[in-house]
Amino acid sequence: MQVIEKTIKQKIFTIRGKQVMLDRDLAELYNTETKVLNQAVKRNLERFPTDFMFKLTNLEKNELVTNCDHLKLLKYSYQESYVFTEQGVAMLSSVLRSKKAIEVNIQIFRAFIEMRKYISKNLELFQRLDKVENKLLTYDKNFEHKYLMLTSLFQI
Repeated sequence: MQVIEKTIKQKIFTIRGKQVMLDRDLAELYNTETKVLNQAVKRNLERFPTDFMFKLTNLEKNELVTNCDHLKLLKYSYQESYVFTEQGVAMLSSVLRSKKAIEVNIQIFRAFIEMRKYISKNLELFQRLDKVENKLLTYDKNFEHKYLMLTSLFQI
């Protein structure tokens, strides 16, 4: 069964400025348990430096849970959650040698490439949205300050 590219794209997140995939999402795509995937990684830890894989902080984990419906169960998990960069996913293919892992990795790489194209194509739009958001935040702060001044004047 082919893994749908759209499904993969929905499982790529930006954390610490890097596009990453969660260990449990990768395990699901590889049709294995998260525990098994992480054990394979731990047996080959020298292949996974911190720019290939890193552990999520509680804050990052909670933010993912808040933003992603399919990760609600992660909120109650006591297991450490790891994320893999594109290079980490490439390294997984050398650790997980099943035919399924090879097929899924090819599709994951294609999804990462499409995401990069999308981001670079829309970079100017994202930058403009950031400017608008910053402007709105400034207006909001100014309004709040003026409102507080007015309410304090009329309470006298």
